[in-house]
Amino acid sequence: MTRDRRDELLHTLARLAALPEEPPVIVVDNGSTDGTAEAVARDHPWVRLLRPRRNLGAVGRNLAVREVGTPYVAFCDDDSWWAPGSLAASADLLDAHPGLAGVTARIVVEPAGTEDPIVAELRDSPLDGPDWLPGPALGSFLAAATTLRTDAFRAAGGFSPRLWLSGEEELLATDLAARGWWLVYAERATVHHAPSTARDATGRRVDGLRNTLWFSWLRRPWPAAARRTLRLARTVPRDRPSLRAFGLALAGLPWVLRERRTVPEDVESRLRLLEEEQRRSTARRYVG
Repeated sequence: MTRDRRDELLHTLARLAALPEEPPVIVVDNGSTDGTAEAVARDHPWVRLLRPRRNLGAVGRNLAVREVGTPYVAFCDDDSWWAPGSLAASADLLDAHPGLAGVTARIVVEPAGTEDPIVAELRDSPLDGPDWLPGPALGSFLAAATTLRTDAFRAAGGFSPRLWLSGEEELLATDLAARGWWLVYAERATVHHAPSTARDATGRRVDGLRNTLWFSWLRRPWPAAARRTLRLARTVPRDRPSLRAFGLALAGLPWVLRERRTVPEDVESRLRLLEEEQRRSTARRYVG
C-alpha cells in the first residue's frame, strides 16, 4: 500500500523481487500524484498493480486481499521489506498451527540496523496463550510486519473503513480473537523498516487517538471504555491535535453506538492485561 512515495516503493519492490520465496506482490496505489503507478508499471511489470485513484487508507489492503489466491498474505509498507527466508518461516508456523491467524516479525530499523523499540514489548508480551503457541501471544499486530491467514482476514471483515488508517490493526486483531484465533510474535522472521520522511505525523496522531477511542467504545465494556478514555484525556498532549481527535471521536458516537459489539470475557481479560503495558510503553505515544 503506497501513496506519493515512489522512490521508497521502488526500493522496496527491488528488495521483494530478490527474495528466495519469489512471492507474488500486489501494490495498491492510494491515489499517488508523483508518478508512482507509472514507475511501477515500467520498472516492475511482474507486480499486480491496483489503482483505486483515491486514498482508501487501510482499506487499500482489503482491496488487495480480494486478489490474493494464496492461503497467507504478508503485509508490507512502501518503506519496509521482508528479509530473505522470513516469509517462508512465517508460512511454516501458520502451516503447523491451524489455530494461528497471524505471525508478527521482528522489526529492524534502517539504516542503523537496530531493533525497533516495539520489539521488546512484543517479545515480552504479558498475555498467556495455549501451550501450542510457537511464540509470545499478542493482543494486536503491526500490519507492515505481519503475515495473516487469508481466510481469517476475510472472515473478520478486514480493516475497518471507519478507522481509515493509524492504529487500525487493534480492531481487526480483537475481532480475530473474538472468533477464537491467536496472534504471535516470531523471532525467526524479520522485516526491515526505513521510516519515510514523507509522512504527516500530526495527522497520524489525530487519527490514531481517534481510532483508539473508537475501538474502546466499540468493543470494550463501558467501565473499561470509560477508564481508557479518561486515562487518554489525562495523558495526551493538551493541544489542538488532541482536541481535534476527541472532537472527531465524539462526532462518530452515533455510528459507534449502532455498531458497538462487546468482546467475550476471555478476550476482554486479555485487553485488561495489555492496558498496563500500554500505559508504560515508550514505543507508543500520541505525539507528533
